[in-house]
Amino acid sequence: MMSQRLFGTNGVRGVVNDFMDPQLALDVGRAIGTLMKGKVALATDCRTSADMIRSAVAAGLTSVGCDVLELGALPTPTLQYFVKISEISGGVMVTASHNPPEFNGIKAVDADGTEMHRSREEEIERIYFSRAFDHKDWRGVGTVMPTSGALDYYQKAVLSLVDLDAIRKANLRVVLDCANGAGSLCSPTLLQRLGASASTLNCNPEGTFPGHPSEPVEENLGDLISLVKGSGADLGIAQDGDADRVIFIDDKSHYVYGDRSLAVVAASMVAENDGGIVVTPVSTSQCVEDAVRAAGGEVMYTRVGAPIVARKMMEVGALFGGEENGGLIFPHHQYCRDAAMSMAKMLEILAVEGPLSSLLKKVPSYHLDKRKLHCPDERKEQVLREVCEAFSSNKIDTTDGAKVFFDGGWTLIRPSGTEPIFRVYSEGKDKATAKRIADRCERVVKEILEG
Repeated sequence: MMSQRLFGTNGVRGVVNDFMDPQLALDVGRAIGTLMKGKVALATDCRTSADMIRSAVAAGLTSVGCDVLELGALPTPTLQYFVKISEISGGVMVTASHNPPEFNGIKAVDADGTEMHRSREEEIERIYFSRAFDHKDWRGVGTVMPTSGALDYYQKAVLSLVDLDAIRKANLRVVLDCANGAGSLCSPTLLQRLGASASTLNCNPEGTFPGHPSEPVEENLGDLISLVKGSGADLGIAQDGDADRVIFIDDKSHYVYGDRSLAVVAASMVAENDGGIVVTPVSTSQCVEDAVRAAGGEVMYTRVGAPIVARKMMEVGALFGGEENGGLIFPHHQYCRDAAMSMAKMLEILAVEGPLSSLLKKVPSYHLDKRKLHCPDERKEQVLREVCEAFSSNKIDTTDGAKVFFDGGWTLIRPSGTEPIFRVYSEGKDKATAKRIADRCERVVKEILEG
């Protein structure tokens, strides 16, 4: 029972009134409160189930004696920033991020505003599965206190960290797509305060995500791309459901993959600071390291996961970090992914350095091939061990799975932490190289699985 897992890569998630029901939310709240104690901030994204799950989590927290600071609907980074500056025990965000509208989730935030360390999630799981909740009599239950001001504190912090004069003088035209998510409550007004001329798309909060699915992948952003092209905008901005990740459309109306925008921002920040360390997972494109090294910086790699990246950044005093999915982390602001901060910084870079399409020409191009192979959980360690043996003559990085290097590219063969699959990501200088490497690695993994 103690070995059971509750938290995935980013919180506890599931389909509402199936796995993610009020009883689960109540007990997860009790377990989090038993660990955190004291005052806990609570916020939600804009899903239709937000009030139901929030109420259950609040009941669980208060039942074990926590006082709940109820912040309402907010982007995840806004809750995290509020926790960071408030000297409270922690926070809870009710969100399923980019998942479809039938999902919801519960994410725990540590007292410093960072996503909770896995060791503390394991303690919550131990409390949850063993039913070791704190018990309070009627005198000891906590209270729920509606609390305002979080959004203004957060926006003022973002505004203080960019060159407002440069952005305002540039008269940049942007198109913003919030996917009907929590970014709708922050980013339109932030753009106004930044002095950008903004057109908005799907910026009314709506829990069913009627504009398009909340994952900012290219196939979901056709309307945004068309509007950027038709309006001659300098930049398109697409956020996910809880506004911790952002994807950009350049001034030529081209979709910019997250590793390439990561490379642009990283190179700019390294050049601005005459060097520095950038942290990113092993799954990130080689283009980021190329851009950072060209600017005079250094790249350090971690296992996949934003909390892992953030904690490595703290450890090494990194200047910047992020993931290839559009999650950028600015440590001088906070150690978490932040779409609004990313948006503001990108506007500053364009105002100072020129159009995004021109900046992207300086970033080397690579091609990525993504695949997945079914593998029972109990065989993952054995398969990974045999993969390393099969490629023992190659350079291999075992930071997370096995990253095997070849002439002209690499393949990351990594077991999923939440599904019975291996992910096989291959990158090459061109599409043919990426496919050739991927085919070879897939064949090896299949032979091991079948053997």
